[in-house]
Amino acid sequence: MTDTTSTAQEQDYPLSPVPETARKSLWSMGLVLLGFTFFTATMWAGGTVGTAFDFGTLLWVLLIGNLLLGAYAAVLGYIAARSGLNTALMSRYAFGELGSKLSDFILGFTQIGWYAWGTATMALLLVKMTGLPEGATLPLMVLFGFGFCVTAFVGYKGLELLSRIAVPAMMVLIAVSMFIAASDAGGLAGLTSIAPTSELSVAAAITLVFGTFVSGGTQATNWTRFARSGKTAVWATLAAFFLGNGLMTLVGALGALVYQQADIVDIMVAQGLATLGILMLFLNLWTTQDNTVYNFAVAGCNLLRTRRRKTVTVVGAAIGTLLAVLGMYEWLIPFLILLGTFIPPVGGVIMANYFVRYRGTYPDLASAQLPAFNLIGLSAYAIGSFVAYTSAWIAPVVGVLVAAFSYALLETVVAGVKARRASALSSL
Repeated sequence: MTDTTSTAQEQDYPLSPVPETARKSLWSMGLVLLGFTFFTATMWAGGTVGTAFDFGTLLWVLLIGNLLLGAYAAVLGYIAARSGLNTALMSRYAFGELGSKLSDFILGFTQIGWYAWGTATMALLLVKMTGLPEGATLPLMVLFGFGFCVTAFVGYKGLELLSRIAVPAMMVLIAVSMFIAASDAGGLAGLTSIAPTSELSVAAAITLVFGTFVSGGTQATNWTRFARSGKTAVWATLAAFFLGNGLMTLVGALGALVYQQADIVDIMVAQGLATLGILMLFLNLWTTQDNTVYNFAVAGCNLLRTRRRKTVTVVGAAIGTLLAVLGMYEWLIPFLILLGTFIPPVGGVIMANYFVRYRGTYPDLASAQLPAFNLIGLSAYAIGSFVAYTSAWIAPVVGVLVAAFSYALLETVVAGVKARRASALSSL
């Protein structure tokens, strides 16, 4: 094995396709992705939706929102498994060698924003729940900011090891909490009798469910590229983003209905399970935080064209910690709106580029003659983002569909013009 190949393997192949010898099983990948989608902010989204609808409508909103998210992530996961590439590398084909740096920046920024929010959340809630002095908040942010990145520093193996321990434990804790909540509400009859206490349109609710974790779905390719087949990637992604994310939104919704609390920690405190609540908070955030900073590192490696993923991971943790100290906890609402508007069009362009331009098979990345800027891809992204931003309908879905359609249309028109020009020149 050459030094370059050895370095790539150690760093989880940040700038090259994952070889067949490094592929993972459905079980391994499903655990890692489930750990990623078990996230506190997702429950907050479910809680916001939960107080706006009757129980039957609520279930339909959660079903549709999470099904859309799962389908979106699954298509990208399929492409990643077939090509062995992550979103950052696929962006080179879709946006160009230099143009891909735009998506690297957008994806990296959103992930480090989530990392900062999670770090701040852990420190603030731990102080609140244990009665520690307020002065302990800042040191705890630094501790968790760098502590959460340890498993990401190791790489896929570290993420998988943590998920093997944390995911089953969280499943048990969530099941216990949901059973108690259903009992406190008076069973199914009690849940269906609870009247909504807030107003939210169905489109806005689905946007919230879909948009809260769409940045994670766009970058789930960082793990699905390790899948042994496209089928494995699709099933693992659906399990995480439809079932796992769906479970988190459902827990938040039930908590809001029964206890007027959306977060699993506050719910468990209300249920008299404070100690388990702290454990849940720690496991919940750690399994997402390490995945998030790993995503940042992968995008950063492509942006800087460096294989030093471990170094970029530590730098990302430092930036996230700084943002947490500066008050990222207060920026969640505008941050979610940003994610739901400007991230999905990236995935839409990548899908259309793969299926329309390359007919389901990328050329070899090392030898492909890619332009500095793919104007078709960049234009389609701009169109998709603008329409999503101005849309009164489900913005993330609109962004994906408009970006994909715009790319397909522009690619077809440009290809037709080039073909006519070539035909005209050959006839001279």
